[in-house]
Amino acid sequence: MTDGESRMWHVTVTVAGDAHDPSEVRSGLERLVEERPFLLTVRYREDRAEVRYWEQAEEILDAASLALRLWNEHRGSAGLPRWEVIGLEVLDRDTFYMRVDEGTAPRPIADAGAVRPY
Repeated sequence: MTDGESRMWHVTVTVAGDAHDPSEVRSGLERLVEERPFLLTVRYREDRAEVRYWEQAEEILDAASLALRLWNEHRGSAGLPRWEVIGLEVLDRDTFYMRVDEGTAPRPIADAGAVRPY
């Protein structure tokens, strides 16, 4: 890899907080998918959500910084709950696919962007 070359990072952001009506949470997450159509999977329940996607960035720090801002940057426009980030995982492409092959990471799904309950 040369300096300045972007890499693909598999990102999982988990947020949680006070419980909200699940239909309101789902609606907010569907708007988030409209605003950020690159999302792979979105899972939720009344008090938490998990968003998985690929991020292009030069270094893991860049990908993690963008991921930590994702929820707050879309809170107002998508109508998301005022939840905080409680988990963040950022993996390079090779590590992610190694975990998929081992069965320790979920396989990418065909209907990307689907919003599903846990």
